[in-house]
Amino acid sequence: MRRYLPIVGFLVFAAAPFAVSDYGLGLLIGAVTYVTLASAWALFSGHTRYISLATVAFYGTGAYVVAVLNETLPYGLVLIIAALIGALMALLVGLSTLRLAGVYFVIFTFGLAELVRQLITWYEVNVTGTLGRYIFLDVTAREIYWQMLALAAVTIGLTAFIHRHRLGLALRVIGDDEVVAAHAGIPLARTKLLAFVASATILTLAGAIASPRWVYVEPAIVFNSTVSFLTVIMALLGGANRLWGPALGAVPLFFAFEYLSVNLPNTYPIVLGLLFIAVVFVLPDGVLAGIEKLRARWKRGAA
Repeated sequence: MRRYLPIVGFLVFAAAPFAVSDYGLGLLIGAVTYVTLASAWALFSGHTRYISLATVAFYGTGAYVVAVLNETLPYGLVLIIAALIGALMALLVGLSTLRLAGVYFVIFTFGLAELVRQLITWYEVNVTGTLGRYIFLDVTAREIYWQMLALAAVTIGLTAFIHRHRLGLALRVIGDDEVVAAHAGIPLARTKLLAFVASATILTLAGAIASPRWVYVEPAIVFNSTVSFLTVIMALLGGANRLWGPALGAVPLFFAFEYLSVNLPNTYPIVLGLLFIAVVFVLPDGVLAGIEKLRARWKRGAA
């Protein structure tokens, strides 16, 4: 019976747009988007423990691909092109950077997002003579929601497959100790690169699907570094190495941050920083792991 729960849940969420207002639908789109981003981020970082802040580099790239091509190519083809560009970009970045580790990898991925933003800004200002682009697509909010929900389902399904596959075991060994992984015969570069490209492709596609919601995009909008930090916090809070952990962290935090950004706009960044620190120090393995530890202690106490 339990194996049918995800299918039932998916059908319930798919029918949700018929029961909510336009504002509620906007919130659902935002929540499902962050479930997708957090799950895709965890696909690579949750296993390897490489903390990547490059989420918005791929997310923003996907949005800009749609902004550039939406008037000349069919929407479906634009999404395919966006995914391919994200995969190629991740491949090039991964080949040159996945030998970095720790704080060096974190700094590089944060710098990557800024580099992409600055390159696009320079191109727009000096070549096209403008700084923003309009997106005119006949895609409704419901269609965006259903596309993002499908992408979230695919991401979680892919994560479940990797968990049961040799690739998942190899990634977990790499996350525990790369020296041990190398001695065990695991091809470190190829394994990390495969997971990184898969994660980045989904992140790029998420940005492409979400882009029609903005109508108008420019680098400052789609390359907002807050997206990267929120994604990390959400994934870590729920448990980045658990199948449902990123989704568990993404949904409540999205609604909490939505409330704070509206009601406490000046103190919102402070709350974000404090929460990031709290997650790292109080729940480093996520809520699910914390619950399991409490249950184990309760059982030992009861015995």
